[in-house]
Amino acid sequence: MTGLAKHLAASLLCAALCAPLATHADTLYSFVDEHGVMHFSDSPVTDTRYRRIAGSPPRAASTGKPQPRLAPAALRPHIEHAARQTGLDPALLHAVAQVESAFNPRAQSPKGALGLMQLMPATAKRYGVTNPLDPATNLLGGARYLSDLLRLFDDDLELALAAYNAGENAVMKYDRQIPPYRETRAYVPRVLARYALVRNTR
Repeated sequence: MTGLAKHLAASLLCAALCAPLATHADTLYSFVDEHGVMHFSDSPVTDTRYRRIAGSPPRAASTGKPQPRLAPAALRPHIEHAARQTGLDPALLHAVAQVESAFNPRAQSPKGALGLMQLMPATAKRYGVTNPLDPATNLLGGARYLSDLLRLFDDDLELALAAYNAGENAVMKYDRQIPPYRETRAYVPRVLARYALVRNTR
């Protein structure tokens, strides 16, 4: 197995141990083949080598009422526009939005984060997002924030994602390492796994 595959496998193991159980629709499966290549799937498959690795429930609080999720296809133009504006991979934005809100444009977390990319009010204001519940502007604001975090942390995607979840000051506080917060330690591999899956199925 390559060093990258081992690293990703270790991250996914962390997600499986740290993350709460998710619904079937948000479950990921993987296996590493004889060539050291890691394969992903988000649905049951006939290949018995697949094993459940992690759930990816949204951070937004559940109200017990049906949530108005958008289909990924409906979001694709907004994701691609935000990606073009920021130079990010559309698959990465897709993964972050799915993990953050499960594509619910009206998602709201207990801490007040809003929309598809779960922007905190201060972050939304910082990036000129006047209506965080609008899918297009929320995605663009989140993409700009993530792009800035990647520059801040020298294109280290793990640190950028940790900062997106816990704040850049938290990453700086722990000497530019992923903060030892249970949510953040589960969040980073969850997004990486979803990102890998989206790229492999495009």
